[in-house]
Amino acid sequence: MAKVKKRPVAPIYAVAALWLVWGLFFPLHTAFQFVLAAAASAVVYCLGRLIWPAQTYEIPDPVEEKPREEPKKKSTGNKEIDDLIVERDRAVGEMRRLNDSIKDPTISVQIDHLEATTKKIIAQVVEHPEKLPQIRRFMNYYLPTTLKLLNAYDRMDDVGVDGENISGTKAKVEQMLGTIVQAFDKQLDALFGAEALDISTDITVMEQMLAREGLGGTQMPE
Repeated sequence: MAKVKKRPVAPIYAVAALWLVWGLFFPLHTAFQFVLAAAASAVVYCLGRLIWPAQTYEIPDPVEEKPREEPKKKSTGNKEIDDLIVERDRAVGEMRRLNDSIKDPTISVQIDHLEATTKKIIAQVVEHPEKLPQIRRFMNYYLPTTLKLLNAYDRMDDVGVDGENISGTKAKVEQMLGTIVQAFDKQLDALFGAEALDISTDITVMEQMLAREGLGGTQMPE
């Protein structure tokens, strides 16, 4: 605890009141009169100090704030999957930044779709690491190239000039984004290929068994 001494202001107010009263009732024309008033002020100030002594307060010591520790991200135990999650967060963050910067409503909707699809693609691989080889080209080329195109569009759009090069490049990016959206959707669909095949096989086998047991819609011949 730190101790702080605080002096009251009452003695100063008393001196000010003295000068006010002195100026009303006594002339202040000569140096002697000013000296006399100053001496009276000193007496009043000393008396005020006795009447209103300084008070001591205890102030608690400031608490030192500990630096915030960045929360450690949980590891999946698979370095490739951990790196994939880091890249997902970086790519999604960049898409959101670009979406906030680019004002075109059509492109904004497309970026929203690309962001959602990207998260679904990577979520599938995080849940099923054996599917990682299926998205290597997506992660190494399609996703970074898409971000590169969007960044180029954002820079040119920010220029505010409709020159031949700028307008032509922006138009090409706008046309390409529709194809990119479809490509991202197909990449997500492809991740379910093996699962779809397994389900289709199970359905075929079950239909045959149900028919053989006379439990299906059409009974198979003996």
